[in-house]
Parts: sequence; C-alpha cells; structure tokens
Amino acid sequence: MSSSNQIISKWVTEYTDELYRYTYFKISDREAAEDLVQNTFLAAVNSFDNFKNESSPKTWLYSILKNKIMDYHRAKFRKPEFREIKTDNEEILDFFFDKNYHWKKETSPDEWDDTEELLDSEDFNLTLKSCMDKLPPKWNAAIQLKYMEERDGKLICQELDITATNFWQILHRAKLQLRECIERNWYKK
Repeated sequence: MSSSNQIISKWVTEYTDELYRYTYFKISDREAAEDLVQNTFLAAVNSFDNFKNESSPKTWLYSILKNKIMDYHRAKFRKPEFREIKTDNEEILDFFFDKNYHWKKETSPDEWDDTEELLDSEDFNLTLKSCMDKLPPKWNAAIQLKYMEERDGKLICQELDITATNFWQILHRAKLQLRECIERNWYKK
C-alpha cells in the first residue's frame, strides 16, 4: 500500500463518522450522506498530491465535502421530479397577518427566551431539523445555504437557478413556516 493510501485510510478511520454526521445534518438523507462522504474520500485520493499540509486534513476534507454537498443541492433542484410546492404569497400573508398587515393574535410570534443558547441544545437542533425537513426542498436548500452555509444571496440564486426576488420570497415564506413550526413543537411543548 502506498503512503498516500495509508494516510487516506487513517483519515477514513478518524473522520468518517464526523463527516457523515455533518452531511446528514445538512441533507437529511442517510444514503446520500454516505455516498457524499465516500465521494469526498475518493476525491481526496484523486487529488492527494494537491494537499500541501497548509491546513489540517480535517479542514481539507471538510472543504471537499462542502463542495460535494453544494453539488448535491444543485443537482437535486434541477431534476424535474422535485417541484416547488406552489403557495400563494397572499395565502401565507392572510394566514399570519390581518388586512392591515398586523400580526393576527393567534399567529403572532411568541417571545423567545434564551435564544443565544438554543443552538447549543441538542433537543432544539432536533426540533429545528424536523421543522426544516417539513419545508419544500427548494425552501430547505435556500435556508441551508443562506443561514447554515452562510453563502452570498447572489451566489445562491445562481446555484439554484432562481431570481433574486424568488429567492427572497422563498426565504421569507420559509422563515414564517419555520417560526410557526418551532413555536408549535418547541415552545409549546
């Protein structure tokens, strides 16, 4: 076995579980997550000569994996079988707001306590993941890319092949639905 293969084998042992957990959190599909992690290691083998030890192996593998996840999202939303659920913007606005665009009493947001510590809570993260899984696929991808990957809106529009107006509408609708879901499943337990 060559020295590069020995090094990659060591990395597989050290990092597979962590890379898999990260990937599964990002895409919510076990089989696809396994494939993406495997493809990450295959890409590492094929480009091992490009690894210059300027970063840690873990950082390098994560950068490869993040590109694989982006490719996965791009491919997923360009396939015709994934269609965005059409929801009339007026219907969403009517659900949350009255005719004067004030929050309806029954749908107005609750005050959230301890919001700074929420993302440190494993239980909250499971609730958030469950709520995100309920979003239409394109909405989920937009939220993931904007807030979890911290990508630029202009780049997300290019990657998902949507207009800026559509992107901001998707984010707005998704945030409204996420807030309602989190309030129903986290705060009103």
